[in-house]
Amino acid sequence: MYFPVEATVLVPVLALAGLALRARPAALVAALALIAAAFTTRLQPFALHTFLWAHLLQNVVLAEWAPALLLLAVPRRVAHRARGFPLFNPFVALPLWLVTYFVWHLPWVYDFGLRHPHSVLHVEHLTYLLSGLCVWWPVIHRRMSAGAKAAYLFAAFVLASPLGLVLALVPRPLYSFYAHAPRTWGPSAEVDQQIGGVTMAVEEAVVFFSVFAFYLHRFLQEEQLEGAFDQIRASRG
Repeated sequence: MYFPVEATVLVPVLALAGLALRARPAALVAALALIAAAFTTRLQPFALHTFLWAHLLQNVVLAEWAPALLLLAVPRRVAHRARGFPLFNPFVALPLWLVTYFVWHLPWVYDFGLRHPHSVLHVEHLTYLLSGLCVWWPVIHRRMSAGAKAAYLFAAFVLASPLGLVLALVPRPLYSFYAHAPRTWGPSAEVDQQIGGVTMAVEEAVVFFSVFAFYLHRFLQEEQLEGAFDQIRASRG
């Protein structure tokens, strides 16, 4: 096993915060287990030394999966107190998340973080988690109509998907760190990048489009029900 800061500091801090807030245990444990698995298994040395796909998977865990689970663990009474926090506004949260994602994936920024694994890389991972909490908050805890949530999730999917597609389609390695990484097995740098890009694009399609479909279905049901009520009121009038 491996014991980076993400596992030895972040996971215990989140666990203590969850206990203090009396968080829902199932979602909290799932989030913590996911983060621990991403940083204490073989995925960690793969990400730090050899494979882009492994690092992209860690980023997805921190920016999308773990934040959603952590917010599902937050009790309603706690969420109600934080409802006015500016970063949880959808018009702020989504741009913040997108900027975080795209800036950290700029080639020179990405390489710089990987070459400073004991400082800059931890900042990168923390910003992923924080921006992920912001982007999921309007979906999980903000009082918005099902239609508004569907539109928000569709926007997140459409605006974030080009990143994975670029990584999958560009015919040369974008990140010199992985292009020059020693490889004794596994895919070449070009194929590694393609695998990572496809994985990211498919993951975002599954996660965001699935939740989008859920809220779109709910919106259509509400519209159908409202239409039925309108017909009843019209017949009585």
